[in-house]
Amino acid sequence: MDQLYHFEPKAHPLASRRVFFRRQARNVLWSFGLIVVWLVLGMAGYMGFEAMSTVDAFVNAAMILSGMGPIGTLATTSGKIFAGLYAIFSGIFVFGIAGLALLPVFHRMLHRFHLQQEAEANRPKPAPAKPNPPKLKK
Repeated sequence: MDQLYHFEPKAHPLASRRVFFRRQARNVLWSFGLIVVWLVLGMAGYMGFEAMSTVDAFVNAAMILSGMGPIGTLATTSGKIFAGLYAIFSGIFVFGIAGLALLPVFHRMLHRFHLQQEAEANRPKPAPAKPNPPKLKK
C-alpha cells in the first residue's frame, strides 16, 4: 500500500483518474478514521471528568468537534478545563483533517499547473516575422 503522502514528482506525468480517485478515497477514509478516534477521546474525557452517560458524552464531543459548542453546563473544574482544551484542539484538528482529505485534489491541481507551464516553456517559439519590403512607386 502506498504511503499517505506518496504522490508522483513534478517531473512525472499526471496520474490517471483511477489512481487519483484511489488516493482521494484513501485520504477520506483516513480522515474519517481520525475523526472517529478524536470523537472517542472526547467522549472518554466527558465520561471521565464529568461522569456523563455515553450518549451525553457523544453529543457534547460531537458538538465541540463540529464547532457548535457544548450542550450542557459542566459541573467540575477538571471537566471545564478538559472541554476548553478539547475545543481548542478540535478546531485545529478539523483544519488538519480537511487538509488531509483535500490533499490529493490540491496536488493534482498543482501538478497539472506545473505540467502546463513546462509544456509552454518547451513549445517552439515562432520565427520572427520578416518585414515586408517597401513597395516602389512607378
